Amino acid sequence: MLNVYFGDMAEAIYNTSAYFKYNYEREWITEPKIMEMIKDIDKSVVLGNGAIDSPVLGVIAPTSLSGGVKTLILIDKISDKVFNASNCGDNCAKWLLNIGEEKDVTINLRHIMKFPSEDFKIKIINENKIVSNMKELIPIAGRYV
Repeated sequence: MLNVYFGDMAEAIYNTSAYFKYNYEREWITEPKIMEMIKDIDKSVVLGNGAIDSPVLGVIAPTSLSGGVKTLILIDKISDKVFNASNCGDNCAKWLLNIGEEKDVTINLRHIMKFPSEDFKIKIINENKIVSNMKELIPIAGRYV
């Protein structure tokens, strides 16, 4: 399940780009799910574990991916840490839900992310409550961000 803590969270890793730079593993980049994330979010094609073809930047290293993709990869691969998912745009919301369907993960949000309008399951840690749509999420999140 996707667990969300809204607002400042001392243990959350805020600078996900720096954390990614020093902790990602090259083999992650060529995993099918990660390649799909990169294609969807950055519109880029993985050429190998050290090269990605970006329509904007040309051939780049994984460390040059967008902050959103790097944060998603960290959330997917390092489940025992809490990452600041406010580094992600709303286009990452479906991927956060996807990761939460596969395993329990906790993220920190310092803004109200727009999740898809379909029903979902998110546990808001601040109030120990499960919400299933934006109508339920917004009033709770608004108290903390």
